[in-house]
Amino acid sequence: MSTTKEQIGAAIQAVAAIGQAIMELKSVPSGVLYAQICSKMSLNDYESAIRLLVKAGVVEEKGHVLTWIG
Repeated sequence: MSTTKEQIGAAIQAVAAIGQAIMELKSVPSGVLYAQICSKMSLNDYESAIRLLVKAGVVEEKGHVLTWIG
C-alpha cells in the first residue's frame, strides 16, 4: 500500500499540532497529552510523532514528561 500525498500532509499536520501543544504548555506528561488526543490518533502514531519531535531536537522526553526545548 502506498502512502498518498493526503496521508503525508495529515501526518505532518498531526506532528505539528502535537509540537504546538507541547510548546504552548512548555512541559506536559506524555500520558496526559495522549489522553487528550487518543480519540483522534492511535498510540503507535502518537509515539511516532513524539519520536520525530525528539529526533528533531525540539522536544525532550524524561521520565514520560515532554518538554519543549526548540
